[in-house]
Parts: sequence; C-alpha cells; structure tokens
Amino acid sequence: MTNKVQTSALCARSVGPIATFDTSSTPGYNGDKTSGTAELAVIGERLASLQEMLYAEGRSGGTRSVLLVLQGMDTAGKGGIVRHVGGLFDPQGLTVTGFGKPTDEELAHDFLWRIRNALPRPGRIGVFDRSHYEDVLPVRVHNVVPESVWRPRFEQINTFEKELTESGVTIVKCLLTVSKDEQRNRLAERLDRPDKYWKYDPNDIDERALWDDYLAAYQDVLDLTDTDAAPWHLIPADRKWFARLSVAQLLLDALESLDLAWPPATFDVEAEKARVASLD
Repeated sequence: MTNKVQTSALCARSVGPIATFDTSSTPGYNGDKTSGTAELAVIGERLASLQEMLYAEGRSGGTRSVLLVLQGMDTAGKGGIVRHVGGLFDPQGLTVTGFGKPTDEELAHDFLWRIRNALPRPGRIGVFDRSHYEDVLPVRVHNVVPESVWRPRFEQINTFEKELTESGVTIVKCLLTVSKDEQRNRLAERLDRPDKYWKYDPNDIDERALWDDYLAAYQDVLDLTDTDAAPWHLIPADRKWFARLSVAQLLLDALESLDLAWPPATFDVEAEKARVASLD
C-alpha cells in the first residue's frame, strides 16, 4: 500500500471537543476518493488473510478475537461500514450484531447481559452496530433512566472492556462523526430515492432536534471511557469513502498487532503425505 492511512482515525485523547471536530477532514491521508477506494481493496486482501489466520487459531484452541464497536449519529454511516468493511471478511468468521431498543427479556437483566451474549467467539471478528454505549447515550438524552443509573455505567463499561481485553478480545472502538449539514443532505437523499425509503425513519428528525444533547453525551463517552485497554477513535465521516478506509486500517492494525501465525500441524505431516500418495 503506497499511501497508508497513518492517523486518519484519531485517538479520542488527541483531539479537542467533539463539537468542533472537523467531520469533513481526512487527517493523515493526502489521497482522494479514487485512491482511497483502491487502497481499501488492497487492505481487504490483507484483512482476509489475517482473518483466516485468526479463524484457524480459534479452531485450534486459541482464545483471541477482535471486536469492532461502531457508534455515531443517525446517517453517520455505520451500516455502510458493516457492508463495505465487513464485506471484506469471510462471513464464516464474522458476526454482526445491531443493538436497538432492548427487549423485555433484555430489560430483565443487567444492561451488559445482551452485550456479553453477542461477543465474538475465539477466532472470530465481531461487529457491533451500536453497542453497550446506547445505555449512556439515548437513555440519557431521553431521560429514560435517571443520572444516578446511567452515570455509574461509565465505570462499569471500563471494567467490562478491561476484562474483555485481558481475556483475549482486541477492541476497536470507532465514533463516526458527521456534520449537521451532511446529515441533512443524507436524509434528503433518502427521500429523493425510492431505493432509500427503507432507510428513512421519521424519528430521525426528532433525534436531530436533540443534537447538542447528544454531543454532550458523546463528549462524556470520550472523556470517561477512552482507556489504554480500549481507546476511542474519532472518525470524520462526511466523506464515506474515507470513514471506511479509516476503519479498515484500524482493523488491519489490530490484526497485525496480534502477530498471528498458522497453527502447527497436530499430526505427522510426512506420514500423512505418504498416506495421501498411496491413495488410489
């Protein structure tokens, strides 16, 4: 790859307030959409190879896995990341889970119960389209639960994520950020195209009215849950191609950091070669 994305997905602790973040920027990358799309394909080849190694490790008794957490405002591009970046992987080693309004069964348990049930198994890559952070974001903005309930969840989340990393889960947390102008354009596009009607939700307009409240909630998420074990990465998402390239690069970095290798044979290779050679 000739133009590797160096810092396109900025670590949350290295940026200023989310309210002033430049959502149309391409930090660490000097290419355009054409080159970015080409490089995504190159990254995809490497991702597929590393995923197969991870899957083989899991099938051979390994305990490691990778979890991609996607958060962001409506229309930020989470679904596009799932399709265009998740689509680079072999489906047999990938699990995608979307988290919406909790069911009655989920509400009967601790807020992390449904998250634990969806974690990727060893050797797999998991993608969360929204996540446990929903329990400190919309529930706060809409006053679903009092602050005395949602505030302690930040520390519970930190403890939970630390436990995951210690058990072999590499967590990649991405907050996709869009401007209000770009969100308006994307909402308008959904109404202009019949093939996009299914993506339009009238409630998105009501949520947009709470924009500043969501920014305050997201700022607390960044300030209180950006840890060494599971840092946040702030992704400028006005340019969809760049957001996808950034997330793919982060996943590549995560997989390369595992120093993966093919599991050794558990049988006598030469003896098995001889057996195969003797087959009719």
